[in-house]
Amino acid sequence: MQAPVLVLNANFEPINVCDTRRALGLLLSEKAALVLNGRGEVRTVSRTVPRPSVIRLQKMVSRPRPQLKLTRREIFRRDGFACQYCGKHTPNLTIDHVIPRHLGGQHVWRNVVAACPACNHRKGGRRLEDSGMSLLHAPVEPPSSAHYIFGRHLIENREWEDFLAGW
Repeated sequence: MQAPVLVLNANFEPINVCDTRRALGLLLSEKAALVLNGRGEVRTVSRTVPRPSVIRLQKMVSRPRPQLKLTRREIFRRDGFACQYCGKHTPNLTIDHVIPRHLGGQHVWRNVVAACPACNHRKGGRRLEDSGMSLLHAPVEPPSSAHYIFGRHLIENREWEDFLAGW
C-alpha cells in the first residue's frame, strides 16, 4: 500500500506522486480514473480493485509548476552522489559553498556542491582560486521538468516513462 503512484492532471500532465492507499481513495471516490495498472489487485471483503500505477484526476487542478527545493538530498542527486572536487563516491558527502558564506557567498544552487569530507576540509573557508582546487562540473540549478522531479521513481516504475517524457 506504500508503493508510489503517479498522479496526472486531467490533461495528462504529471503533478504528483502519492502512495497506493491515497490513489485507491481517489479511485473509489471517483475523483480519479485508472490509467495504468501494473501491480495486480487489492481484494476487499466485497470486491476486487486493480492496484494502480498511474491515475488521472477527473477535473483539472490548477497548480503552479513544481520547483525543486534546495536540500541536501537534491544537491547530492544533482551532483550524482559524487564529490565535485575529486569525483569520489562516498556515503558521507558534505555540502560545500564554492564562495564561502563568510566571504559573501549565498546559499543558492550556483554556489553549493557535494564534497567528500577530505576535499571540504582541504578547501576550508577559502575561495577556489585561493585553495588551488577546481570543480569537475559547474554548479547549476537542476531543471524543473517533470522527468527530473519524478525521475527518482523511474528505477522501480519504468512504465511512467511515457507519461513523463513530454513534460
